[in-house]
Amino acid sequence: MAEVVLFHHVQGLTPGVVAFADELRAAGHTVHTPDLFEGRTFDSLEEGMAYVRQVGFGVVAARGVRAADGLPREVVHVGFSLGVVPAQELAQTRAGARGALLMHACIPVSEFGAEWPKGVPVQVHAMEDDSFFAEDAEAARALVAGSSDAELFLYPGEQHLFADSSLASYDPDAAQLLTRRAVEFLDAVDRDGGDPR
Repeated sequence: MAEVVLFHHVQGLTPGVVAFADELRAAGHTVHTPDLFEGRTFDSLEEGMAYVRQVGFGVVAARGVRAADGLPREVVHVGFSLGVVPAQELAQTRAGARGALLMHACIPVSEFGAEWPKGVPVQVHAMEDDSFFAEDAEAARALVAGSSDAELFLYPGEQHLFADSSLASYDPDAAQLLTRRAVEFLDAVDRDGGDPR
């Protein structure tokens, strides 16, 4: 059983994010879902981004990092889009990280360190024609090129939050494949151990 912290996207901790966490739980993993928006959810990406701008991007990211304070260090950090920011920061900087699943986004590794940490496996999942991911694709490819423990999975389509079953952008076929790969990743992390740092 892997322990996971899952950070939601810019529309908040939606029922679809909770459902994704529940699928990981049903596969035998412990999943924590901190609410970085303090109970708020938004009907659109634009409304969610307006809230993030109002509160401050740095404040929201810091909430994510603080949310991990009460958790064991040996966790897998998972993020949906906006949630990739704290997930990736923690995976790169917090000793004991066991892995990272970055969905719908990827930040340049240089934002949080010189290189991706050795011994911390990572997967990036996105749709190949997602206009939001287009600006992150270079960072994802660089991450994969620079780490032997990194994989990039591109799915056919153009939806951004395709793995959130509560949104119109949901793609059941792609989401099912992503979920299967995520469970296999967590099973392998649990079986193989974690970060040697």
